[in-house]
Amino acid sequence: MIRAYKFLLRPTARQRAALGEMLRDHCSLYNGALQERRDAYRHASKTTVRYGDQSAQLKEIRAFDPERQGRWSFSSQQATLRRLDKAFSAFFKRVKAGRTPGYPRFKGVGHFDTVEFPRDGDGCRWDSAPHDPQTRVRLQGVGHVRVHQHRPVRGRVKTIAVKREGNRWYVVLSCDQMPVESLPDTGVVVGIDMGTTHFLTTSDGEHIANPRFLEAAAGDLTEAQRHLATFPKRTKRRTKKHRAAARKVAKIHAKIRRQRLDHAHKTALTLVRDHDAIAHERLNTAGMTRTPKPKPDPDQDGAFLPNGAAAKAGLNRSILDAGWGVFLTILTNKAESAGRTVVAVDPRNTSRTCPSCGHTAKENRATQAKFECTACGFAANADHVGATNVLNRAGLALCDVA
Repeated sequence: MIRAYKFLLRPTARQRAALGEMLRDHCSLYNGALQERRDAYRHASKTTVRYGDQSAQLKEIRAFDPERQGRWSFSSQQATLRRLDKAFSAFFKRVKAGRTPGYPRFKGVGHFDTVEFPRDGDGCRWDSAPHDPQTRVRLQGVGHVRVHQHRPVRGRVKTIAVKREGNRWYVVLSCDQMPVESLPDTGVVVGIDMGTTHFLTTSDGEHIANPRFLEAAAGDLTEAQRHLATFPKRTKRRTKKHRAAARKVAKIHAKIRRQRLDHAHKTALTLVRDHDAIAHERLNTAGMTRTPKPKPDPDQDGAFLPNGAAAKAGLNRSILDAGWGVFLTILTNKAESAGRTVVAVDPRNTSRTCPSCGHTAKENRATQAKFECTACGFAANADHVGATNVLNRAGLALCDVA
């Protein structure tokens, strides 16, 4: 079992500057490697440059520029080149699949926020002991940086990554050999139905409120984005006020993201502690939030018919604000760590099927909140009906657990 830990770093002013230089130099390496691939394909008879070719040049690059490239970990630079290689592999995969290719782009300094160290002890060292308040991580070229370790690390530290989010720095540990800490059996199984009116509804009839963090911060976010929009989009050099406006927008988005994660973790932990098995719908969030395709007007060239894009945009915003995908991922991971079972079922017609007689019809869903079967007259809350049907569909797997 593999798990990740994310801890806040508390660097000194000098270490903060060094961390920024580390990101800048790795970004420069990434862009230089991308430029080499582009030039080789365009001007050298469509020659393909691969990761092995570029990795072999690292010694020469470090010797030529010891101040910028030679001071950092060799392994972390290899990881940056692998990151570019993965971007090209994904590009060619999309081309073969007939999708929009999306050629790899050059990274701006503000859009290259992570440096990975593939192995603990190679350019980095996680120095930690249980309940040690002086936890530090040693980074080559930076030094020993203090870490706010808010929980103990279990398992074996495999990889270490340093990440910048706004003005904050984090260390992300990937650990394997994680032990399973099974919780005592409760003898209770549950089905959940995800929604936007309620964040989720259980088959027991309990509703978990949707916090709507994006909607709550909409006023401040709109004002900050309007202020940022007053600056020219393309300028040779960003002014101090422009950078401050961009940081303010990023700060609001970061707060919303942290609130959403905190809510998902706490809700998932409650479900895992109180139930032996949990059933949920197998949701395709990317497909559900896809923009409607334009509808050309057959009677008028260059014109289009209404396709409901405006209304769909509001629904998409609500779905993404709820963060269903993030929550279900967290729920699955917590359940695995606690020895619980999570079952995903087919979501089709879960809110249109009567749990009493099994009749399925669109007319059964009278309103967004009300379910009334047109065959037997059974009436209940629509979300509760959906959660009950989810539990019924997962019945065989969950009965084995109970």
